[in-house]
Amino acid sequence: MQSLQEKASEWSGVDPNDAFAIDETNLFEKLGLQTFINLSTNFYNRVYDDEEEWFRSIFSNSSKEDAIRNQYEFFVQRMGGPPLYSQRKGHPALIGRHRPFPVTHKAAERWLHHMQQALDSVTDIDEDSKIKMMNFFRHTAFFLVAGDELKNPNQGVACKHATNKPAAA
Repeated sequence: MQSLQEKASEWSGVDPNDAFAIDETNLFEKLGLQTFINLSTNFYNRVYDDEEEWFRSIFSNSSKEDAIRNQYEFFVQRMGGPPLYSQRKGHPALIGRHRPFPVTHKAAERWLHHMQQALDSVTDIDEDSKIKMMNFFRHTAFFLVAGDELKNPNQGVACKHATNKPAAA
């Protein structure tokens, strides 16, 4: 049986070395807090304005302001900054915190679409950092999809990166 990390690599198409290249540079020191706030604000403006109701509905129980803060605090912490997220909310426990939401392949691809657009629009992030961040985001999104399948192990996989067979139990 594949580990969640192995599934994330297979489905995302991102090698683990590329996914965790964010650890080679302190992106928080390089980019600064305001850049992460700008990225998360840009991202969630796109999410909350998404034309797809099914996607917007995933976020309907959170205020946009809370979503922005949770995301930028997590990004800051994960990318070399102070543990803002953990100080306020405890361990990130990404799979557990995303358990209430339908983290499907389709939702991950939509999330990544908005994140790529947000990254492209934040001019304070250099190209190398954007690549590293997007590889991390892509791998992590599919890590969450793999974690979501733990609650529904017999659901089918519908993703261009996956097989047409149901996920192994």
